[in-house]
Amino acid sequence: QVHLAESGGGLVQPGGSLTLSCAVSGGTFSSYAMGWFRQAPGKEREFVAAISWRGGHTYPGESVKDRFTISRDNAKNSAYLQMNMLKPEDTAVYYCAAGLIPQASRVDEYVYWGQGTQVTVSS
Repeated sequence: QVHLAESGGGLVQPGGSLTLSCAVSGGTFSSYAMGWFRQAPGKEREFVAAISWRGGHTYPGESVKDRFTISRDNAKNSAYLQMNMLKPEDTAVYYCAAGLIPQASRVDEYVYWGQGTQVTVSS
C-alpha cells in the first residue's frame, strides 16, 4: 500500500514563502509521477503542478506559474512544492498525489493521495 504524507503547511503573510513536502512510502517512488493539488472551502480541487518520474519535466498550473516550483528527490522518496509570493487566494488545503501519467492535471488521473496540509495566507 502506497502512503503519502504532506507536511510544511501553516500560516504565512502575503508575499511570503513556504515549502511543502510529500513523503512517499510503500511503493517504488521513482515509478510514479507526482502532482500537487489544492482545495479551498466550497471549491473544487485544483491542479497546482506535476513532475515526471525522474524530475526532468515539470508542469506548473497557470494560476501558480512563475511563483510555485515542484521538485522531487527520488533518493529521499519525497516531492516538494516551493511556494513564493504567496497571495490570500492561495489559501487552501494542499494535497500531493502519485500517478502514472507525467503530465496529469486531473484528479482522476492520480492513484494515491495524501491527507493534505493547510496553507493559510493572511496578514
